[in-house]
Amino acid sequence: MSAQNLLVELFVEELPPKALKKLGESFAAALAESLAAQGLAEPNAAVTSFASPRRLGVQVAGVLACAADKPVSTKLMPVSVGLDAGGNATPALLKRLAVLGADASAVGQLRRAPDGKNEALFHDSIAPGTTLTEGLQRALEVALEKLPIPKVMTYPDPSGEGWETVHFVRPAHGLIALHGADIVPVSVLGLEAGRMTQGHRFEARVDPVAITHADCYALQMADEGAVIASFAERRAEIVRQLQAAAAPLGLKPVEDDALLDEVTALVERPNVLVGKFEGAFLEVPQECLILTMKANQKYFPLLDAQGKLTNQFLIVSNISPADASAVIGGNERVVRPRLADAKFFFDQDRKKTLESRVSGLAKVVYHNKLGTQGERVERVRAIAYAIAHELRNLQVAGLADRAALLAKADLLTDMVGEFPELQGIMGRYYAEHDGEDVLVSEAIEDHYKPRFAGDELPRSEVGLCVALADKLETLVGLFSIGEKPTGDKDPFALRRHALGIIRMLMEKHLPLDLDRLLTLGAKPFANVGPEILQALLLFMTERLAGLLREQGYRTNEVDAVLALNPPPRLADIPKRLGAVRAFAALPESESLAAANKRVGNILKKAEGEVGTLVDNEKFVEAAETRLFIALHDVQFKADAAFEAGDYTASLQELAALKAPVDAFFDQVMVNVDDPALKANRLALLNQLRQTMNRVADLSRLAA
Repeated sequence: MSAQNLLVELFVEELPPKALKKLGESFAAALAESLAAQGLAEPNAAVTSFASPRRLGVQVAGVLACAADKPVSTKLMPVSVGLDAGGNATPALLKRLAVLGADASAVGQLRRAPDGKNEALFHDSIAPGTTLTEGLQRALEVALEKLPIPKVMTYPDPSGEGWETVHFVRPAHGLIALHGADIVPVSVLGLEAGRMTQGHRFEARVDPVAITHADCYALQMADEGAVIASFAERRAEIVRQLQAAAAPLGLKPVEDDALLDEVTALVERPNVLVGKFEGAFLEVPQECLILTMKANQKYFPLLDAQGKLTNQFLIVSNISPADASAVIGGNERVVRPRLADAKFFFDQDRKKTLESRVSGLAKVVYHNKLGTQGERVERVRAIAYAIAHELRNLQVAGLADRAALLAKADLLTDMVGEFPELQGIMGRYYAEHDGEDVLVSEAIEDHYKPRFAGDELPRSEVGLCVALADKLETLVGLFSIGEKPTGDKDPFALRRHALGIIRMLMEKHLPLDLDRLLTLGAKPFANVGPEILQALLLFMTERLAGLLREQGYRTNEVDAVLALNPPPRLADIPKRLGAVRAFAALPESESLAAANKRVGNILKKAEGEVGTLVDNEKFVEAAETRLFIALHDVQFKADAAFEAGDYTASLQELAALKAPVDAFFDQVMVNVDDPALKANRLALLNQLRQTMNRVADLSRLAA
């Protein structure tokens, strides 16, 4: 059975650029996986994906012409059902054998083997290996079925037979399937496999291109077809050309992976050119110009060493004429009206103040169950003001109230209407133009932060108050009307809002309790009860636990810190986790964690409320006295370190308790008949547990 490289290419009309990368990766992975599952390729076979605007392709290394035969064992039925008292086959067994293509002569070769409590009959046979034609046909069908197609098109069957239609992402016009140099006779989407494809629409040296061998595909496409078939290689070539074009100018292109992927999906052989626009347009905020060039024209704006936008940009062309001046000139003419629109919007928007637009928010629906944007603004103002008061800063409270009032006003500007991505950013520019306090202007932009994982946080305390208020209002409001995330669906990005609040509290070291913060967020709402706040607290805690695990903390460490009641301030959590990890490294930690868990179980089973007042006059056993004395000494030192914020030292002091705790459990019975003695011992254990669990619930570290 000869093993050769396999090439498959599906030639189609222009594929959706934003989906091309995923389409190419999915097609290659699913096809290779199916071939491996059928024994035609190794599971770790080298797989090369090809994806260009007009093709999806894959090369799989070492594919067999026919898979190896393999033994098959088929369970038939219990022996008692398949054989009668004389050991002869029953009609039921003969019928089952007939289904497998065997007859009564096979009864003697059946294998008897235990099957649970009974004994069963098994039919052993050798299944011939799948041929490449059969296997590839199946693999193609599977790969096409698994494609993450954003929107399906319906078009006439290209075979031209009857009135059949085909459903696919774009009309397909060609199929290549080569095993080495040989065509594999498969068909999909009304196409029969061959070796012919087409290259670049305008610059192909040969048309059509006849692929001679599976190993020659990439080379032939580049040489004869003028196409860089590999998405990754084409992307890398664009990056190289962008840097090469920008370097002589002393500039650098804007970094944008999504734009780079999209442009890679639009060209087959990239050619980077430099264009210019009038310097007068630079009076417009650079965010506007950059966004319009990227979103509308797919250009790469050029920045100077300080990150300031220049009046030059890079074009990724799909053609390489000897004289590129016409291409450059055409792109410069096209971008000019776009920039002029941005300048017009900017100039028009500044004719009205942000404050004058606030009243218009009363006409904009936020959510049909939560009212208008105007009503939402008032809720955000109330929450932001309350948070600032909680931080005991009246000056910040006044500025936060002002920023919250103006934060959504830019939604009614022409610029944000055209480019919603600029909300907040344009608000800052317009607030600066209106003469607002710089902290108010910054807070208007920053109240959306963090917009995504890893994004920067608000710059000032004013911005933090408004950002927290905005996200709290969203979370509380949507939870109150039952709009909670389910599974992987989160249409209102509530998980992102929760993580944003968590990051601000932790990374900015804000002295705010999460449960108190949620209570402040609920005050402007009339219909938010304790059950909603409890659900929100659980939701936030789950997000926090996930974030901490992603940061490298072990599950039991996270559980130990988050199990505290009341929960610790989020700003303290990293220090507490570090202390728990240091404690876990102590030789005494395992024993103390197990003892802590045992104490917790004893106290849970105790009847009535357990106190913490211990009467040492009631001690009977010497081990009680030793634990009481050791606990008193450790408690003083551990509490002092805790109050000083040195959680690591606080936990380290607990190591001295190992010996007296072990002795107590070896020599003292807690649940004795004497009620007074029992209560005193329970109080001692309760005191022990409280001392041990100030930093974290150490019982969660027990195995």
